[in-house]
Amino acid sequence: MVGRIGRGVGTERRSVGVHDAELGAAVDRAQQGDDEGFAIAYRLVQPGLIGYVRGLVGDDAEDVASEAWLEIARDLGRFRGDGAGFRGWTATIARHRALDHLRRQKRRPRTTLLEQDMLELPGGHDTAAAALEKLSTEQALELIGSLPRDQAEAVLLRVVVGLDGPASARVLGKRPGAVRTAAYRGLKRLAGQLTRAGARGATSGAQRMLKDGT
Repeated sequence: MVGRIGRGVGTERRSVGVHDAELGAAVDRAQQGDDEGFAIAYRLVQPGLIGYVRGLVGDDAEDVASEAWLEIARDLGRFRGDGAGFRGWTATIARHRALDHLRRQKRRPRTTLLEQDMLELPGGHDTAAAALEKLSTEQALELIGSLPRDQAEAVLLRVVVGLDGPASARVLGKRPGAVRTAAYRGLKRLAGQLTRAGARGATSGAQRMLKDGT
């Protein structure tokens, strides 16, 4: 059974780039039948992956992530790429399993319907992303879950999984520009929510950030 999230979003995101080389080496070992290599790859990928799945299916994330890992283990020999590529590949598999799960239950993702208009905008600022990193994972996912679906998924892949724009676009099957736009809009909307959170008292984490002037 997949373990629960135990770290904040910021801890997960900062560790991604540092461990990509280690992840690539572990995947190579796993593809040669080394169980320890697979265990290392699991440990490095799992926190961000289950955070992403939790943003799509909520409390069913552990079961869905477990299904995804069964498929990852089964198809590991087909993967070609480095550590960053492996994270994108596993996120794609997890997303398919999450959407299958929601279809079986005839539910939509926890995030709302896709917005119809997708304007091409330049890359957004990192203010809200930095703020999210200071929240606990559960607090961050609650805020992200209030976004329209396309924005929420783009932000999840960027902040929680740690993928760049092109990799996120491959996971979602969209143009990089559209995904960049969705992430920009989502982070901009979250920045506004975090600003208002101080007045509403929505989350203690958001209040602390506002009080500190971040």
